[in-house]
Parts: sequence; structure tokens; C-alpha cells
Amino acid sequence: MAIEKDPDPYRLFAKWYEDAAQLGLKEPTAVSLATADAHGRPSARMVLLKGFDERGFVFYTNLESRKGRQLRENPNAALCFHWMPADRQVRVEGPVVAVPDAEADKYFASRSLDSQIGAWASRQSQPLGGWMELERVAKYALRFAVGGVPRPDFWSGFRIEPTRIEFWELGKHRLHHRVNYAPDDAGAWVTQSLYP
Repeated sequence: MAIEKDPDPYRLFAKWYEDAAQLGLKEPTAVSLATADAHGRPSARMVLLKGFDERGFVFYTNLESRKGRQLRENPNAALCFHWMPADRQVRVEGPVVAVPDAEADKYFASRSLDSQIGAWASRQSQPLGGWMELERVAKYALRFAVGGVPRPDFWSGFRIEPTRIEFWELGKHRLHHRVNYAPDDAGAWVTQSLYP
């Protein structure tokens, strides 16, 4: 069965995401994030999607991590959701912008206390000499024992503003169904079916 096209790719994504969530997946927001450095050398890793709307797709990270550095050097990225039990995937590509501080503050405040302290304690992507170095967690737990945990200035979010969103669904005999969305010059979404 062909993918039912919707004029709004975000509405279609919301439906597919809800379908995936109903399957009981441990983490339906898990997505592969691909970035590249200033020389075009790529890297990919799994992150968690933390929001989406008509402005794009949001995730958070330590800004000094490898992905944080790459996104500053080359502000373009790609996401690939693969919900295997649903036989579906969604690919997103586009430029990346930092989320506003107020948005990052609000999300950070919604995280668990342990996750907030972990954001302060982790030197994400830096060499770890040994597990004893993680005693930094206790240091920050004591530091923020009273009064709440502010968002570190080295931790924030990015929004991918899509120039392409592709929906893929498994088809018989490897004749998969693919629909691509791309904005025209006026910003309206144009759909196009693709060969498998």
C-alpha cells in the first residue's frame, strides 16, 4: 500500500511517531544524527528527539562534545528514524540553528535532577582516564544540593530546519514506498514519490 500523502510533513511525522510509540518501543524518539566537521568528515550517533513542530526537529547536547563542535563548524545535519517493527523510516536533512536560551532553559528544567547534574559533570566526548574521574557527579550533587540546578552555558539544543523530509515504508519484493517533501521557493511543501 502506498504512503498516504499529507500536505503537511509534520502532521504525517506526528502520525508515524504515534504509531511507533503504540508499538511499545523502549525509545521511539531514538534517532541517528549525522554531522560533519569543517572538512566534511562525517560522523553519526544516536540521540533522542526532544521536540518537533513546524519549525523543525530538536535535540540537546553538550556544546563541547564532538557533535556540538561539528555543528558549529558545519551547521548542517541529517536525522534517520528507523522504526523496525513498523517497517518505516523517516529521513530529515537541513541546516541547524541553536534553540533560544529560554527554550533550552525550559527543557533543562524539565529533566530529572540526576540528568541535570550529569549534564554538569560530564565532559562529553573528552578522554576519560578512569571511572574514578566520574566522582565529579558527587561534586556537582553537593554544589546544587539546595536551590535547583541551572542550565550550564555549555549545554543547549539545536533545531534542524528541514529542506528535505523523506518517508519510507517497506514494500513487497523490495519495492518500498518512498515520498519526499521539499519546500518550494515560496516555502510550501512539495511532495514527490521516489523509486525504491
